[in-house]
Amino acid sequence: MKYPVLVSRNNEENNYMFSIVDLPGCQVKADTMDEGFSRLNEAMISHLTILVEYGEQVPHAKTIEEHMLHTTATSPIWALIDFDIIPYMGKSHKINVTLPELLIKKIDDRVAKSVEYKTRSGFIAMSCLATLAS
Repeated sequence: MKYPVLVSRNNEENNYMFSIVDLPGCQVKADTMDEGFSRLNEAMISHLTILVEYGEQVPHAKTIEEHMLHTTATSPIWALIDFDIIPYMGKSHKINVTLPELLIKKIDDRVAKSVEYKTRSGFIAMSCLATLAS
């Protein structure tokens, strides 16, 4: 899932604040953009792990446009971070799904050509999440 990231520059401290707006409290400070995104990835892992431990739902990402309507940040920088939330959605369960042969072939072709999807199940799960979020 692609989460919008709000990056604010603090000129007085000469650093940046990175915030995942859809995950309240998930933010980090960093001296550089590269360091910030690296630290933000670690913060997201910790944040989502805690949500799962408390039985909370993983929030769906809104669009940058939606967030821009409500931000009060001055001169914000917006970015997207692609984060696999599937491992934080609970234990996996096997189900039987019946799909047309040509659709399965299309899914398998996409998975084989994509670095984003590792398995057929992962592709189907991400597709379902995208549809449920809209």
